[in-house]
Amino acid sequence: MATASSTPPMGFASLSRTIVSIAADVATGVQRAVVGPANVRTARDNAWDAIQADMARAEARADVGRALAAMAATRRVKTFARAS
Repeated sequence: MATASSTPPMGFASLSRTIVSIAADVATGVQRAVVGPANVRTARDNAWDAIQADMARAEARADVGRALAAMAATRRVKTFARAS
């Protein structure tokens, strides 16, 4: 008579998830050891940095737009002056 096992055999997906989980725990432990527990990056920190980077890119894009508009306005004045 065969006995039924109470735990299912570990498949490839379960093994992969386990290895990734262990690797994440190790990486977090190393980060805590290197930078200290108070300086560990969080999802909130990452999100705030992404927001700041987006705002900086938008400001740079606006600066370029203003510079191009000023150049175009200067060019139009010169062109108009020559035509007179």
